[in-house]
Amino acid sequence: MFDHLEIRVLSPGPRFAAQLRFWVNGEDVIEGAVYEGGRGPFAADVLPAGRPSLLRATSEARRLELGEPECTGGCCGFLSVVVQRFGDIVRWSDWDVPPAPAPASPPPEFHFDASQYDAEVARAEADRWWQVHR
Repeated sequence: MFDHLEIRVLSPGPRFAAQLRFWVNGEDVIEGAVYEGGRGPFAADVLPAGRPSLLRATSEARRLELGEPECTGGCCGFLSVVVQRFGDIVRWSDWDVPPAPAPASPPPEFHFDASQYDAEVARAEADRWWQVHR
């Protein structure tokens, strides 16, 4: 059975630009690994206009930063994962979790059906509603 990815863009707020959240199997991966108050990457960084998203999976393994605690990644470290495509499967593995404010257990390894994963990334790339609210 494959895991299911949903990418959500949170509205920009007074402190931060629009940010991404990654829900896998109905759970917020960032909140689970960096606790409440943590944030995802800025939407504009991961979903750049006119270029493919960094989330697109290729056969070459790539480490992506997916989140950071409220105190910032520069201070306490980032939540990151290795993304790689293996034929019809996209794998998220080899998690790094911030050691502070309290060490969390890394998320499990996720395996996505590549067609569902690709469709969700393409949907997030195409839905630019958050740029209007800058």
